[in-house]
Amino acid sequence: MKALSQKRRHPLAAIALLLMGLLITGGLYAVATSMNEAKASTTTASASDTEEGGKLFAANCATCHGMGASGSKDGPSLVGVGAAAVDFQVGTGRMPMQMNGPQAMKKPVQFNDQQIHQLSAYVASLGAGPAIPSEDLTNGGGDAAAGGELFRTNCAMCHNAAAAGGALTQGKFAPALADVSGKHIYEAMATGPQNMPVFNDANITPEGKKDIITFLKQIETTGSPGGANLGSLGPVAEGLFVWVAGLGVIIAFTIWLTSRTS
Repeated sequence: MKALSQKRRHPLAAIALLLMGLLITGGLYAVATSMNEAKASTTTASASDTEEGGKLFAANCATCHGMGASGSKDGPSLVGVGAAAVDFQVGTGRMPMQMNGPQAMKKPVQFNDQQIHQLSAYVASLGAGPAIPSEDLTNGGGDAAAGGELFRTNCAMCHNAAAAGGALTQGKFAPALADVSGKHIYEAMATGPQNMPVFNDANITPEGKKDIITFLKQIETTGSPGGANLGSLGPVAEGLFVWVAGLGVIIAFTIWLTSRTS
């Protein structure tokens, strides 16, 4: 009994109990999160939609993503990406890709709305993932001020504070967000396409995503209240442009004065 009591009071026992508690808590959190994601990823689709989506996938996508969307050397696995990822990539024309490059480029959409729905239903049937958002989250009816704060904190470093886009490394870029539907903006936040990180509901809540969409739509319709936006490159670039243009005017005026006196 004495030896057992000494073991219980050993300094490492508290650390071992703490680590065990952290492991148990992390495991329970992971299970709860996966259950919530599985519940959130339920996509309304009939068996015929899923079947037709499988045919479309085999004919147009399996070359790169493999049969059953299990992935290949030319494309990643799509198991578990959810309907939202397919709706974004195919609905914006980024997929199927036209050519290999640093990132998939936006281009005219190849499929109609029904076919996109069928492809999304098929991929969603392969594993739980983000669902296509409901219209009440993408219609821009949120808080624009709160959305602007969230955007500047989480998105502006890549997309520019005015959502005009910006260059990244190795030929990649963050696109401008004007003329992008609220649904596709929400899906991009939920799925993290290209180099964009995933903003799940723990990072930015659905209401927060709705607020960001509201902010983006507001600045898109408001335009630049100060006149020419000079590409919305930011105060440093815009100030440099004004300085160079002003200096050029001064030099030209000086040359004109000296030519008159001579």
